[in-house]
Amino acid sequence: MEATDPEMERALLTILEETTAGDPMSPLRWTSKSATRIAEELSRQGHPVSHATMDRRLRTLGYSLQANLKTKEGTAPPERDAQFRYINEQVRKFQARGDPVLSVDAKKKERVGEFKNPGRTWRPKGTPEEVNIYDYPDLGEGPAIPYGVYDVQRNHGFVNVGMDHETAEFAVESLRRWWRLVGRRHYGEAKGWLICADGGGSNGSRRRGWKWHLQRLADEVRKPVTVCHYPPGTSKWNKIEHRLFSQISLTWRGQPLVSYEAVVNLIGNTRTATGLTVKAMLDRSQYDVGEKVTDEEMRGINLREHEVHPKWNYTISPH
Repeated sequence: MEATDPEMERALLTILEETTAGDPMSPLRWTSKSATRIAEELSRQGHPVSHATMDRRLRTLGYSLQANLKTKEGTAPPERDAQFRYINEQVRKFQARGDPVLSVDAKKKERVGEFKNPGRTWRPKGTPEEVNIYDYPDLGEGPAIPYGVYDVQRNHGFVNVGMDHETAEFAVESLRRWWRLVGRRHYGEAKGWLICADGGGSNGSRRRGWKWHLQRLADEVRKPVTVCHYPPGTSKWNKIEHRLFSQISLTWRGQPLVSYEAVVNLIGNTRTATGLTVKAMLDRSQYDVGEKVTDEEMRGINLREHEVHPKWNYTISPH
């Protein structure tokens, strides 16, 4: 395909970039467009190709046919497509001026200790890793809560591994650590950040603590922070799921997470043939699950809602 039309591959990747979802526990990816629809779109753009050729190319790129049962994530609101278009517009705008585009989320909580971890790994014959027979929590060290920050432009992941609770403060602290350890070295002159996040969880669109702590972060870094939330029921479209979390799951597949050091090291050793690198660190801080943000504190946030879906898209600027 590339040999006959060198522009077709770029056009194809642009289409897929905006319509790709994935499984955070495996490298499997899927697209909301069929091979036929993609072939039709490429033909409209001046790149005629058959749906059979497109089907083969999608498989080469790691895509798989998915049954409805496997991909349905709940009833999507009617505004979903418009929000995806807006997110893609924002991503292109920030990338064009060299500002960071960050995909964020918390990975599934893991138990640290000699517990069985699903999957298999290569070991000398007859020497399986021995783990506890029972999975009682008190037999382990505690929970590991990986919060990821994926830099879309640089294909780089940063993971802050918490030991306490997944809170809004923890989510923002993960962004702060990304900035101090990685971000400011590459984006010191950036005019602002774009954060793409799910609509729920510790970084949810309705979480007061998320916005309040983001205000403090914006004040510290002296840069506006723009947030675009994915619509309800579309978490698998968040790039961090299939670009970072699925690869981490492959790295520690079949290996007991016997200590926090092992968790951090396994995450940090995650690599892919496409150039993904990951930095991880342990967060020993304690986070208050009962934190309340008052109405007065909310009024003090320098928040500007966007015209398009204002509850899902907003910018918090420094005071």
